[in-house]
Amino acid sequence: MTKKRKTYHHGDLKPALIAAGLELLEETGLEALSLRAIAARVGVSHTAPKNHFDGLRGLLTAIAAEGFRRHAAEMRRGVEGEPPGTARLHAACDGYLRFALAHPELFRLMFSKALCNHDDPELQAASWASYEVLRGIASGLDWDKADAPGAPWRTEWMLWSMVHGYAMLLIEGQIARAEDGGPPFAASNLMPGFGYREGGTATDPLRSSSDAGPRSAPRRPS
Repeated sequence: MTKKRKTYHHGDLKPALIAAGLELLEETGLEALSLRAIAARVGVSHTAPKNHFDGLRGLLTAIAAEGFRRHAAEMRRGVEGEPPGTARLHAACDGYLRFALAHPELFRLMFSKALCNHDDPELQAASWASYEVLRGIASGLDWDKADAPGAPWRTEWMLWSMVHGYAMLLIEGQIARAEDGGPPFAASNLMPGFGYREGGTATDPLRSSSDAGPRSAPRRPS
């Protein structure tokens, strides 16, 4: 007896394809991911995704956006219950690294302009929400360039570069992992002895992105 293919309503095929893409990405990696394989996992024809996405690149862009949403949630989960200041700084950076090492293929995809459309509004919004967690943590951080011109961006990018670079070096095997497969040091253990300026404690990274103030970056990080 021929097995009947599961049918999807117009409204639930799109999230089903994204979920299937996330599963296959974890199982097979980026190189083996294809529109046909994702459609087969869902149980629809290989042409069905075209009703929702502009080819594989469009679907990968949607998968990356979901990755950024999960990334932000993982960082926020780490800082819940922590007091403002260095405790949240360390928790957010450890959450950043934890997500990257648990989902290396997804993490690579999220930052790939070759595979994703980083001008897509949904991806931009999701990546900005993730970045704003670090942005809130960086506010008030005291270091030797805290009072230099462009200090807010210098501080944010310094923090982002530090934790992201450590994550990518571990993913690419340039830094050896611990015996249990984790990092040799927590991201927080690599941080210099940062403190927060008086009257300039870290803002709340748990607040919604709509409350996070003006978005005046030369280019939103994605």
